[in-house]
Amino acid sequence: MGQRIPMVDYLELGDEPRLVAQACEACGALYFDRRNACAKCGGTAFGRKPLGTTGKVRTFTIVRRAAPGVPTPYISAVIDIDGGGVVKANLRNVDPDPDQVPRDLAVRLDTFTAATDDDGTEAIAFGFVPA
Repeated sequence: MGQRIPMVDYLELGDEPRLVAQACEACGALYFDRRNACAKCGGTAFGRKPLGTTGKVRTFTIVRRAAPGVPTPYISAVIDIDGGGVVKANLRNVDPDPDQVPRDLAVRLDTFTAATDDDGTEAIAFGFVPA
């Protein structure tokens, strides 16, 4: 079996996959991308903060048009992560119908193989599924 690598730097694989944010050491603001300065307070020191694996859907949209080769429709959602943090991710295992996504739907982090190369290396992506 080949290696497993995350599709994004802020996804950590392991016994329990999780998202890890850059946390401003001055004010605690969370970011998934690399920062030179905090947009909230201007601080320049950051640490890594593992985030929870559960949360609730804040809002969502059903995507019906996408780049060639991307299957549609799918649900793109904003997730409020339990314990702090917000992330945009696809909602999986839910019919792309507004009536199927109740207000404040409880969700949990889910990882899946997005692609496998010729050497068997798996690219691992994430989304959220109903909890």
